[in-house]
Amino acid sequence: MSELLSLVLTLRPNPAGDEAPEVNLWWGRAAQQAFLAAVHREDPDLAEHLHSGEPPRPYTVSSLLGHFPQRRLDPNATYTLRFTALNGGLAERLQDMTRPSGPLAPGQTLELDRHPFEILAATADAGEHPWAGRNDYADLTRRLTQDAPARSLAFHLASPLTFHSRGRNLPLPLPDLFFTSLLQRWNAFAPIAFPQETRRYAAEVLAISRFDLESRAVHIKDGGLRVGAVGRVRFTALNRDRYWLGILHTLAAFAFYAGVGLGTTQGMGQCKSLE
Repeated sequence: MSELLSLVLTLRPNPAGDEAPEVNLWWGRAAQQAFLAAVHREDPDLAEHLHSGEPPRPYTVSSLLGHFPQRRLDPNATYTLRFTALNGGLAERLQDMTRPSGPLAPGQTLELDRHPFEILAATADAGEHPWAGRNDYADLTRRLTQDAPARSLAFHLASPLTFHSRGRNLPLPLPDLFFTSLLQRWNAFAPIAFPQETRRYAAEVLAISRFDLESRAVHIKDGGLRVGAVGRVRFTALNRDRYWLGILHTLAAFAFYAGVGLGTTQGMGQCKSLE
């Protein structure tokens, strides 16, 4: 069984009567609640641990993705939602939940912010959806043995990314913050930890060599707003070191499952390496 899992659900909203109500365009918190409710149906103790355990938590969720004409759900359209797991136990549980009669199985109803959706499909097959996949930590670490790892690492920031630095939010993908976030998650869940000096290498040797970013604000708890960056960014090492670049390329691949920065359990920081 895989240690890392990215599950993509295809959803269709149930009809809402004569006129569909307006909806929020950011569904991160609702997606987290739906994820925990589904886990609770299978394993209440696990759901409580995922909810109240110390961060970093071994999962991420996306916001609801799709078209919202006039801020409404389209009953004739399909939407997607993504859940990831960062350890083998949760990955196995998540996969089991998609089997017949499971809470995430096709045909089941998933409620998001009091709106019911029918699950049309659930896949962790990368061949069926570009944001689906499965892997394990040993496979990711094969990048450590590359003879000449590339000096550049490029990423697609699919949902708003931000960090907490010096007492405030910093919505910029600075190299040290970006890779420190990945390093912390990797060392929390992977069987083999990477050295803390990885942070210094990222801070001192990586530079942003290209970017195409824009700001995006999302609604968070208690009516607040959190601003993050979306788009693309490329980091380039100012000198080539096979060992440290191997670690960074491993962390880059891990970002697909782990996300980066704040709010990854509520839709933020969804990220994919473009290598």
